[in-house]
Amino acid sequence: MIRDDTIIRNRKTSTWSRGSFDCIYSFLANVLRIALFPVSLSYLFYIKSNLQTKNNMEKKPISSGEDSPDTPPELPVVLSTYIKPQGRKPHDPDVMFEEYHYYALRTREEERTSEAPKLDWREIVLRKKSPNGPGNEGTPEMHLTEGNFANRENRLEISDEEWTNASRAFRTASWGACFYLITTDILGPYGIGFSMGTLGWGPGIAFYTVFGFMAGYSGYLIWRVFLGVDSYEFPARNYGDLGFRTWGTPARYITNVCQALGLLLILGQVTIQFGENISQVSKFQLCYVVCPVLFVCVGFFLTQIRTLKAYGWLANLAVWLNLLVIFITMGVMAHSPPNYQISTLGSAGSAVDPDSIKPDKNGNYPPIIHYNGLPPNGLVGSINGLLSGVLAYTGAQLFVEFLAEMKRPRDFIKAMWGAQFFIYTIYLIYGCYVYHFQGQYSFNPSYQGVSIYGWQTAGNMISLLAALIAAGLYGNIGIKVLYNNILLDIFNAPPLTTRRGKILYACIVPVWWIVAFIIAAAIPDYFGFVSVISASMLLNLTYTMPPLFALGFDIQRNSIRPELGEGFDPATGYVERKDTPLRRLVRGFFSGGIFQVAINIWHLIYFLASLSMCGLGMYAAVKGMIVAFEIPELNSFSCVSPLNLNA
Repeated sequence: MIRDDTIIRNRKTSTWSRGSFDCIYSFLANVLRIALFPVSLSYLFYIKSNLQTKNNMEKKPISSGEDSPDTPPELPVVLSTYIKPQGRKPHDPDVMFEEYHYYALRTREEERTSEAPKLDWREIVLRKKSPNGPGNEGTPEMHLTEGNFANRENRLEISDEEWTNASRAFRTASWGACFYLITTDILGPYGIGFSMGTLGWGPGIAFYTVFGFMAGYSGYLIWRVFLGVDSYEFPARNYGDLGFRTWGTPARYITNVCQALGLLLILGQVTIQFGENISQVSKFQLCYVVCPVLFVCVGFFLTQIRTLKAYGWLANLAVWLNLLVIFITMGVMAHSPPNYQISTLGSAGSAVDPDSIKPDKNGNYPPIIHYNGLPPNGLVGSINGLLSGVLAYTGAQLFVEFLAEMKRPRDFIKAMWGAQFFIYTIYLIYGCYVYHFQGQYSFNPSYQGVSIYGWQTAGNMISLLAALIAAGLYGNIGIKVLYNNILLDIFNAPPLTTRRGKILYACIVPVWWIVAFIIAAAIPDYFGFVSVISASMLLNLTYTMPPLFALGFDIQRNSIRPELGEGFDPATGYVERKDTPLRRLVRGFFSGGIFQVAINIWHLIYFLASLSMCGLGMYAAVKGMIVAFEIPELNSFSCVSPLNLNA
């Protein structure tokens, strides 16, 4: 019998068929082993645990999926130990990639023949699904109660049809509704003028163009991986599921922790925004530490609402409030000077060249200046401005939640690219406008850089309402990520739908907000805090993880050799794998043709470049924070407002 490694070696020779390339292949393989060593550790752990379990399973026929039109011909039934999808744990490490991918292909084929939901304006404006609208046509009725899904023993009694219908019932959203959700999630233009001031005209426009495209490309990668691992039998519900199904359990834990911390830090950022708003409106007469306390108290009650549909009209209102602030600030900036007094805290000049915003002996401030290229001697400030721009495009960490509720997830790509282009247009127009009229005095957030107190107050209060709505959304989603992926799995907490789960959720809310308050009070330097968030979490969630997940997806998909008997057998539920995990990793990387290998190399470079940017960004953010805390007026847990330099 021919050995497996001989078969693989012969295939490599025939595939590349150039004897002179053998040395090149060996060299690249060794380089890849070194480059992918950290990632392969989690992959090896994942494969080892799966192989140990699968080797103890008996081959047997199953009847799962017999109600689906794409089910292969049924084989004779014998005694079986195969566990159907409804009998699995929520994140079962015994389920291998081949099984996820098999059911995903079958689900995509069924969705291809289904009618796309039509655009419903009630769903777009109010985020409410019409009970009799087209979006629900063909959606099976649910006859199962909450108790049927509460534990694995009850789920074993659910038929295959009931299980898949339960998954279909959650998928009713159209791509038009998804366009609205993405726009609400990402849109936040108040730091664009600041970023333009730290980068200059040319680099600033190029940066927002390139990062806008790369954010869209990351969304495309998330969409592509989701289509390859999500199914009615094994639905992917959150971002961590993509990491789990491509690289294993460690990747899922890392992703979930980063997502939860990212949402917590964003909540802290919104808390800082509120504190500065109310402090400026009160003309610094209110003790600054009270401002985030008031915000936290409101958040206690707002975040007790567990269902997102209750936020429907509020989220829609937040979009229009943000647009109103944009129009107000654009009109006022064109007819009034910048807010010179607070320019030392959070303006572009304070980040790249403090002398450009320093008044002379007579109290006259320097004139507005612009940079065509990068400002001289302002590398750290430019990086901070760049990270502020990175924050403006982040939001990909919630894309999986949007995809999970779409009736036809393949239509997500239209909504995503449309929303990205809309957001890019607003950012570029508004950012260039603010930088043109305020130059190095461009402040972050921009509405606080308005010098007329009345309009400044209007911008503060309107944005305050939008900030409260955003805080409720971020708090709601962040707590659910923490609960469903950490407390539920690691500490065996009760399901969130049960009475005990609801009580535990209510108890977590104040703890979550108190932590956000501590962060807000400890770091009053707004744009420095934004840099910390962007570099530590949001940059990785939007730019680092999508290429990593796409690389893992392509490696596992291309490492399967059906001609050698590898793959998932739906008749027995058995996954056949040969060779060692490391050899499969290398084989999958160099399989699929020259174009696929080039894509794999590009994703590896993209992943490493994003990690490098994370390290560089953290360095710049920490350096900027050290400088900010050297100013005596910036004291943590103090009554002195960080915007009041005359105190």
